[in-house]
Amino acid sequence: MTTRTCPCGLPEPYDSCCGRFHAGASSAPTAEALMRSRYSAFVQGDAGYLLRTWHPRTRPARLELDPGMRWTGLEILDTAQGTAFHTTGTVTFRASYRGGSLHERSRFERVDGAWVYVDGEFSE
Repeated sequence: MTTRTCPCGLPEPYDSCCGRFHAGASSAPTAEALMRSRYSAFVQGDAGYLLRTWHPRTRPARLELDPGMRWTGLEILDTAQGTAFHTTGTVTFRASYRGGSLHERSRFERVDGAWVYVDGEFSE
């Protein structure tokens, strides 16, 4: 079992945090948990997980990740809805990488009971 801290920013080991979602052992229970697990998938270079958790309506046919990209941190700025009681939700976040950061408001929906990423709006 890996004991390194999860890249998503929560103080838990990767294997018991986002790693269990990446491995398919369970699904993210909230839109925020899915957002965190998707960030961790970018860190890990797990394009398969990113595609599996993308809404079928907006999912690209394939995803090329930049192997030189070094993600350095995730900050959740706001969440709206996205709990077990909702069918949609948004998560606003800042993802830092070596040399800059990405600020996005992501939209999520449930498809067959599982949270998936729909799309996002970038901001400054």
